Amino acid sequence: MAAPQHTSRYRDAVLSRTHVEALIAAGRKIVIVDGRVLKTDAWLPFHPGGDKAILHMVGRDATNEVKAFHSTETQQLMFKYQIGTIEGQWRDFVPPIQGGVFRKAEEQKPEQPRVEDVQDDLQDDSSEQGSSQQPSPLFDPAERPLSSLRRRRGSNAGASDSSATSLSDLELEEPTLPSKASTGDDRTLQELQHDLEKYPSLDPATQTEIIEKYKQLDARIRAEGLYNCNYTAYAIEALRYTALALLSYYCLHKGWYALSAVFLGMLWQQLVFTVHDAGHMGITHDFQTDSCIGIFIADFLGGLSCCWWKRNHNVHHIVTNSAEHDPDIQHMPFFAVSHRFFDGLRSTYYDRVMTFDPVAKFMLQYQHYMYYPILTFGRFNLYVLSWQYIILGQGPRKGIAWWHRYLEAVGQVFFWYWFGYLTVYKSIPTGWDRFVFVMISHMVTMPVHVQITLSHFAMSTSDLGVAESFPQRMLRTTMDVDCPEWLDFFHGGLQFQAVHHLFPRIPRHNLRRCQKLAMEFCQDVGIPYAVYGFAEGNGKVIGHLGEVAKQARMMAECGKSMGPQDVFEAH
Repeated sequence: MAAPQHTSRYRDAVLSRTHVEALIAAGRKIVIVDGRVLKTDAWLPFHPGGDKAILHMVGRDATNEVKAFHSTETQQLMFKYQIGTIEGQWRDFVPPIQGGVFRKAEEQKPEQPRVEDVQDDLQDDSSEQGSSQQPSPLFDPAERPLSSLRRRRGSNAGASDSSATSLSDLELEEPTLPSKASTGDDRTLQELQHDLEKYPSLDPATQTEIIEKYKQLDARIRAEGLYNCNYTAYAIEALRYTALALLSYYCLHKGWYALSAVFLGMLWQQLVFTVHDAGHMGITHDFQTDSCIGIFIADFLGGLSCCWWKRNHNVHHIVTNSAEHDPDIQHMPFFAVSHRFFDGLRSTYYDRVMTFDPVAKFMLQYQHYMYYPILTFGRFNLYVLSWQYIILGQGPRKGIAWWHRYLEAVGQVFFWYWFGYLTVYKSIPTGWDRFVFVMISHMVTMPVHVQITLSHFAMSTSDLGVAESFPQRMLRTTMDVDCPEWLDFFHGGLQFQAVHHLFPRIPRHNLRRCQKLAMEFCQDVGIPYAVYGFAEGNGKVIGHLGEVAKQARMMAECGKSMGPQDVFEAH
């Protein structure tokens, strides 16, 4: 992967905020890391975690995110794409993928960079000019009315404006009609107000202090060796996996098909945790080795694409619980964790509008009742997503991960040979027994889907804007699940999601020790640390889904009473 040659002249040049803005307006993918300005256009096709994780960092200081997800070697590789530096503390832009609007050089004030200066940076680069998406309903960079809500301040163009946004930056107008939109805006404001009162201020001084103490916490964790993998614990894990596999095989041989399916489902449920570790390079800390471990377990043994999961999961970690951007909470028409999904939000991950159509209007009214039944069959949906990723070639086709797609394709063939042909078709005599075996083995994995959604579905989905620091956002949108230490094997580290989101590359067997340090950090900076028992956490999720379901029923009744034309105007 060769570095772009035309950037070498600018590696040490100090670039102004407006210069960076002009580059982004021209379609460049500019990211700030450790005071360095990186032009990542040529890097996007190589990124093993997908391009969207980078696109959400365009125009922002991504230092904390980059260090949280990447090894030191990878960080050094990134600096090959440096085109300059910045001075002082960087104030983030809203990235184009999130609706950020940027001025080109000729649209800026005379005292700002000349067009020729910017064009020098653009020569010999064939990247297409990006187009802005529709602004976010609350923290939109362009000033525009939204029913009863609008921003007072303008867009990314306001270089002199603070990036922080609070309720003082918003004003209410008289609603034009008692519509769904105005009700939704009121609800959004209430949730925003709640978060602004509950969590530390978004002013630069407060957020800077949080970031500095977060760095100190990371240094303390490293000093205590908590980034080092506990291979003895993994030896025990391997014994557990082997025992479950042998029990499943023994029961299958004896003709106890339902019991065999139970053990196979338990094995799949346990294997997911190791795939999660490998996807974050938490086992050997070597990209290729951990990737191969993840692919072998996920594809060859489980029939799921590890690389699809990494692409999805990386975006989830960057924009956690964002209704427009986080694929882990975008489950329309079956689930909506926020009333904002009723507005037909556009998913930047799936690149489509999540329509509040008749199916969604019906299903969402009962989502709190359907939560567990739907998750029981969640594995079947993962097959489809995995096949789409591999067949359509959604992963990187260049760079160090180009061959992973082909290894995964081999893994899929191997899985369906041993599971679909040898086990289900050849080893089980009747169609009914085959059906029971497949359904039970897949249904037993349901706890994994509950564990994955549990830590986020009941947490905040408010967008506090680019002024919010990485650690505060992670803690505001994620909760831990309290359990006795002897049950850690069942949760597989997913019960420590809050600390995992702060430090995703820490091996899961060290997360319990890290949790205590993270709690001390939260107490120091004034960020609430959410931790609930498993039953209590489930109750909060069901209660939250029930609250949104109630709003969906009100919307459906309102739609019936208003008529088609009124509903159209209400939008």
